[in-house]
Amino acid sequence: MTPRIAIPVPTSTDVPYNQRSWPSYARAVTLSGGEPVAIPLDLPITMLRELISSCEGVLLPGSPADVDPALYGADRYPSTAAADPARETVDYLLLDDAEKHGKPVLGICFGVQSLNVWRGGSLIQDLTPLPVNHSAGSKVAIAHTALVARDSLLASLLTEDEAPEVDGFLRLPINTSHHQSVAAPGAGLRIVARSPEDGVIEAVEMDADDSVFHVEHLAAKQFVLGVQWHPERSFEISAASRALFARLVEEARRVEAAGVDVAHTTESAAQ
Repeated sequence: MTPRIAIPVPTSTDVPYNQRSWPSYARAVTLSGGEPVAIPLDLPITMLRELISSCEGVLLPGSPADVDPALYGADRYPSTAAADPARETVDYLLLDDAEKHGKPVLGICFGVQSLNVWRGGSLIQDLTPLPVNHSAGSKVAIAHTALVARDSLLASLLTEDEAPEVDGFLRLPINTSHHQSVAAPGAGLRIVARSPEDGVIEAVEMDADDSVFHVEHLAAKQFVLGVQWHPERSFEISAASRALFARLVEEARRVEAAGVDVAHTTESAAQ
């Protein structure tokens, strides 16, 4: 089985950005055993819902836009980029569907910010000036490190070689390309990684107590993880990056299998 992973087009306003960035997410999903599915930002809602329902997992990519501060009750900073309402609408449709059906979600950069606001959290609108260059960009392979909580799902995906233990945390080298970050985590999300130099939140994931979903007669834990860096850019050089996409596809395959089981059960009952 090849699970379908929904990846929204990153932006409704910058075609060259989409042409550069979307294929890198798609490639990482493909190499991990999934089928990337582009979710356009300009389809009618009914068509979007139909396309979204055909997918078993969600990957929310980065974007040059910033989440509209009004969505988390804040005034806009001068440094905050313009919002992209079309992208926000698609992200929220994807997240609504994922929550309803227990589909796994991986948020990357803008994607984790969108996820956090969707769950009622807030954002830091501008990280500068700080001792860490969080906006280092795609040409910097390792911008800084993130300290990952040992008891987290994220930590379970890391290897000792790449993320050795330091003072009770796992220190993971990461690339970064952002000027905003999670401030207050949304409902059901917990902080699982921070930048050690300035405390900026680098990853959040679903709390275990809030991650149970039901598919007909089945109950399982929903996979929801958001990282502030770009694992699609470091797929070849980082085992952690490959593990993130592999786990997303693995969880989507489980959802797909559960759907097949339910379908078979329904068909047998009808006979």
